[in-house]
Amino acid sequence: MKTRIASVAEIAEARKWFVVDANDQILGRLSTKVASILKGKHKAIYSPHQDVGDFVIVVNAKKIRLTKNKADHKTYFRHTGYPGGGKEIPFRRLLATHPERVIEHAVKGMLPKNNLGRAMYRKLKVYAGENHPHEAQLPEKLEMK
Repeated sequence: MKTRIASVAEIAEARKWFVVDANDQILGRLSTKVASILKGKHKAIYSPHQDVGDFVIVVNAKKIRLTKNKADHKTYFRHTGYPGGGKEIPFRRLLATHPERVIEHAVKGMLPKNNLGRAMYRKLKVYAGENHPHEAQLPEKLEMK
């Protein structure tokens, strides 16, 4: 069997916009499904070396949840670049101040670590509330279980 390579026009024609409601969803389960859509694994023209995925809009990011007591123990680490510049941010504080970053961080970790992964990541739009400025793209509502 030959490897099918989709043309640029074919990819652009098949690209869609989806809206996902993160209200009362579990972070990891939502992130895996969103990453799969960004990669394009749900399409027949999927190829691992091409960006054939769709755009995903995630709303209600501030209402995401974790299972068990992970919300109390999960931390995010970053480094300023200076000696001794390591910073740890607890999940609850990050969710209170920048709820979009929680979902962005989880999805970004599930994408390839190269130029292709960065292109896929740019198709992710996350908003803390219910409103988003992408109504002109006529996004379809995507149900997550």
